[in-house]
Amino acid sequence: MTADLKKTHFELFELPAAFDLDQAQLAARYRELQRAVHPDRYASASDQERRLSVQLTAQVNEAYQTLRAPLRRARYLLALHGVVIDDQDTAMDPLFLMEQMELREALAEVRGAADPFAALDGVRGRLEGMERAFVASLSVDLGRATAEALGAAKQTVRKMQFIQRLLEECGDLEERLVHS
Repeated sequence: MTADLKKTHFELFELPAAFDLDQAQLAARYRELQRAVHPDRYASASDQERRLSVQLTAQVNEAYQTLRAPLRRARYLLALHGVVIDDQDTAMDPLFLMEQMELREALAEVRGAADPFAALDGVRGRLEGMERAFVASLSVDLGRATAEALGAAKQTVRKMQFIQRLLEECGDLEERLVHS
């Protein structure tokens, strides 16, 4: 077993460093890598080989989780291009912030709606539509990879993080509605 823990996630999976990935190819490659490095295969190997197997398994899992999720993949690609996203930076497009406030209000009103599940579906549908638009935008901007496009992708990633949080809140609210 040979290891290069310095490989990028794309190199590890032998995929192009691009936002648009063939998810079936990614999953197939993940299964191949898991079979090759899984610690069970090295149960009777030396201590060093077992430790290496555990490290490689962790690397493969982390790479897969990053590459399969559009938001994580976009953040990773931006980092490879030297673009760092400061999660403490709260500056945001005022129109987008207004839209977020409206969405939060709509989410807060779900419980009091005549049909809370329909209201929740409406909010979720709007959020998922925004998420699809952001993914399409990231595909274009990260594909171009100019300084301007990377700056736009950075802003899109920050907006998409808001959407992801709201979608998680939708899931939590749905869970509470189901159990109330």
